[in-house]
Amino acid sequence: MKYRRPLPALLAASGLALALLASAAQAATGLAYVSSEKDHALTIVDPKTMAVVGTIPTCKRPRHMQFTPGSPRLLMVACSDSGQADLIDLATRKSVGRVPLGEDPELFDLSPDGKTLYVSNEEDGELGIVDVATKKRIGAVKVGEEPEGVKVSPDGKRIYVTSEVANMVHVVDAATKQVVKNIPVPKRPRRFVITPDGQELWVTSELASSVSVISTKDLAVTHTIRFELKGMRADDISPVGLALSPDGKTAYVGLGRANHVAFVDVASKKPTQQVLVGKRAWNVAVSRDGSRLYVTNGLSDDMTIVDAANAKALKTIPVGRVPHTVILDEPDVR
Repeated sequence: MKYRRPLPALLAASGLALALLASAAQAATGLAYVSSEKDHALTIVDPKTMAVVGTIPTCKRPRHMQFTPGSPRLLMVACSDSGQADLIDLATRKSVGRVPLGEDPELFDLSPDGKTLYVSNEEDGELGIVDVATKKRIGAVKVGEEPEGVKVSPDGKRIYVTSEVANMVHVVDAATKQVVKNIPVPKRPRRFVITPDGQELWVTSELASSVSVISTKDLAVTHTIRFELKGMRADDISPVGLALSPDGKTAYVGLGRANHVAFVDVASKKPTQQVLVGKRAWNVAVSRDGSRLYVTNGLSDDMTIVDAANAKALKTIPVGRVPHTVILDEPDVR
């Protein structure tokens, strides 16, 4: 008699097959995506060949980008001139929806569960709050003029916002939607990272050639890291983008008009070396294994790939007019 698998086993096998298919559909592409403000598009780069392999049209003036959690996983792109976020399906390389973000959105962050989006609305001087499921704006918090950087704490209870004009980091309580602390920092604060232990919030100050380190426990500045380059005036050293190595031991800071990316030892808070990249080193991303940096250069319309271990530029690639953000879609190395 021919053996027949019991129905529960067949269903289990079918469920596994479907799960594997779903997993494959959500598999990382292994590519890098760069938003081009003037081309209204994303440029796709293959890190293995260090070459451009395609483009994806978006809404107007794409800037900051982030992956949505859960399934389906989409690339969310904030478009400043459209007042929207474009939702890109990376498998088809097409837009599958839009989320309204309000006037002149710059940077955004998502709550840990992916249900709430917080966005800086520069012209209104507000932190906008958007329900992702309904795609509706559900609130706003008044902050200082020209807000830019937005970072949600790992537990989702706080949102940190920079004000470029007020020279403040505003701390917003997610539950009450109120500013609970204003932290003075040097001139023109821009972007954030939070250390893996959640104890430190790092913020760049573009017009002060520095990075401030804020204690998330005390909500006060504990260290100020200043940058110097031989033969260069302090006014030309303008930190904006920053990122952390996967082990949290090294911070990488794009020095803007200084055309370098700086390496900083996180423990000692000391700069250790710099790498020459393109003109106006703007945004920095790090590969999951920590071996490479990807630096967008806003004035030379390109991106420099850097060997992190040897602090050496490997290649600079044209990636469209006025590149803003680079994001890597890599498989988890753990």
